[in-house]
Amino acid sequence: MSNVPSPLAEPSAPSFSPLYQQIKVLILRLLQAGEWKPGEPIPSESDLAARFGVSQGTMRKAIDELAAENLVVRRQGKGTFVATHAEHHMQYRFLKLVPDDGDVTAEGPAVRTIIECRRLRASADVARALTLRTGDTVVQVRRVLAYGGVPTILEDLWLPGNAFKGLTAERLEEWHGAMYALFETEFGVRMVRATERLRAVLPDAQQASLLAVDTSTPLLSVERVAFTYHDTPMELRRGLYRTDTHHYHNELG
Repeated sequence: MSNVPSPLAEPSAPSFSPLYQQIKVLILRLLQAGEWKPGEPIPSESDLAARFGVSQGTMRKAIDELAAENLVVRRQGKGTFVATHAEHHMQYRFLKLVPDDGDVTAEGPAVRTIIECRRLRASADVARALTLRTGDTVVQVRRVLAYGGVPTILEDLWLPGNAFKGLTAERLEEWHGAMYALFETEFGVRMVRATERLRAVLPDAQQASLLAVDTSTPLLSVERVAFTYHDTPMELRRGLYRTDTHHYHNELG
């Protein structure tokens, strides 16, 4: 059995917070450390309660919060599993562009074209978003997603270079699942939440060419910062979305 510090002694879980939240912090640390991999089951609530020396009710409240935040998934009769972007219902958790007729299944998955993948020095704004220093190494990826043969999304991504050593255009082209699932399985980085900023913009000449539109065509700009455990930013993504046949759909509440 692993030696787990008392939640009351855990420096990142202040003693004035409710006990179940302290337990949640400790479980997050174990998830981040890879004790249970994405898609794997975690121990039962009773086993975890015994391990941490708390009541099963306290443990249930901690797991409830993790489930509400999509960090773990409860499966009736099977147990609780670490959430993974490899699961179909999780693949599009952060992609909110849907066809106007609402039939996502008929449209099928996007056809992805990798334009480039390169290592470079972080600019000031990229470094700030990823809490790096200006000039630190980042991996930049540019790709186009097409639906029904129509280029619909142009994305630029920046990733911390140290965490994504070995990421290449060839590897991205070979991967047929969700990009975040690739990050999980090959780089041990799981995106657990994201923030977005949206605005309407006009594309420059290169962007318009890649999306097969005119430079006077308004596009939806979506800037996303995705975080792994403990609110550590691991990706800056700037996307340009065509909305002539698609719209941005988000459910609130």
